[in-house]
Amino acid sequence: MADLHDNYLDWLRDAHAMEEQAESMLKGMAGRLEHYPALKARIKLHIDETIEQQRLVESVIKRYDSSSSTFKDMAGKVAAMGQAMGGMFASDEVIKGGISGYTFENFEIASYTALIAAAQAVGDVEGERIFEQILAQEKAMAAWLLEHLPETTRQFLARSQAPHTEAKK
Repeated sequence: MADLHDNYLDWLRDAHAMEEQAESMLKGMAGRLEHYPALKARIKLHIDETIEQQRLVESVIKRYDSSSSTFKDMAGKVAAMGQAMGGMFASDEVIKGGISGYTFENFEIASYTALIAAAQAVGDVEGERIFEQILAQEKAMAAWLLEHLPETTRQFLARSQAPHTEAKK
C-alpha cells in the first residue's frame, strides 16, 4: 500500500515529465510558425514559463531527496516529438496545434489542481505555493489560446483562400 508521500512523489515525477513534454511540443510548434506572429510570441513566452516550471517542480522533488524519472521524462519527449512531427504534415497545422495546445493546457491545469491537494495532504506548504503559481500560468495560457483561436482560425482561413499563400504555419 503506497503512502501519501509515495503518491505525491509519483505525481511530482509525472508533472516533471509533463513539463518536459510541454517544452518539446511548444518548441516544435514555435519553430515552424511563420505567419502567426502573435501566436508564436505567446508560445515563446510560455516556453520560458515551462522551463521555469520544470525547475520549480524539480526543486520540490529534490526536497524529498528524489530525482525526476528519466524514463517518464524520455517517454514524454518521445510522445511530444511524435505529436509535433505529426502536425508538420497537416495542412491545418496551426489550427490543430492551437486546439491540441488548449487541450494540453487543461490537462496541466487538472494535474496541478491535484498536486495542490496532494501538497496540502502531505503538509508541503512550499510545494502548494509553487503549484498555485504554475497553475495560474497554465490557466493564463489556456485562456489566451481559447481567446485567440477564433482570430487564428480566421487568419488561417483567409490565408488558405489566397493564391500562392501558405496557411498551415
